[in-house]
Amino acid sequence: MDIDFQRFTNPILPTQHMQAIAPSLPDRYSPIRRNGHGNQGVYLAQIPRPMALVIAQLASPELLGIIQGIQFSESAETPLPELRGIVEWEERECTRISEDRQLRDTEKQALIKARRGQGLFRENVAHVERFCRLTRVDRPAHLIASHIKPWRESDNHERLFEGNGLLLTPTIDHLFDRGFISFENNGELLISPVAHEDSLKKMGIITDRVVNVGGFVEPQKEFLEFHRTNVFLKRGADA
Repeated sequence: MDIDFQRFTNPILPTQHMQAIAPSLPDRYSPIRRNGHGNQGVYLAQIPRPMALVIAQLASPELLGIIQGIQFSESAETPLPELRGIVEWEERECTRISEDRQLRDTEKQALIKARRGQGLFRENVAHVERFCRLTRVDRPAHLIASHIKPWRESDNHERLFEGNGLLLTPTIDHLFDRGFISFENNGELLISPVAHEDSLKKMGIITDRVVNVGGFVEPQKEFLEFHRTNVFLKRGADA
């Protein structure tokens, strides 16, 4: 088959980032061993999406954007055409921002970068959130600034507002963004009934007891209410 590849501009060493990579490694036929060295005992090993997200976050924002743009769901109950529609929605919104003559170029760049949890939005969120609430990872290179109220549904102020953000590791960002998990205002973790429990466990999510990640401040509570109502997947109409 035809293939193409491009070398990373700034190569990464897995041995230096195993705190972030290890939770996403597959149980069988992993391309990387737990010590960070390559697994020479497998041939054409698959890189699962959670692992790809972690590596992309470490490698470059551009690569992360490409992978996040390839929408998919871990639940067959969530229709792929709907997810493709989300990507198109966000692309149209980026075009609208780019063509808005009332915005300065720096404002346009900040708003578009905020879509991927980068730039000014990330800096703002880092003032109020220091680590991933679920994994407790606190190294900035392993964290994404994730919108509580999705970027596509936020106004320009909300897209850059620190109260509308959490710092999450890539796999947790994926689960939160797709509505497989959410949080009560008091910090209790909510797990969607349509989430794939085995996949959650592999991503490090505790499913057999109540998990509390710590309470949220007032602005975050307002946005979390929106997330629970409009993003969090429930059985029935939302499934």
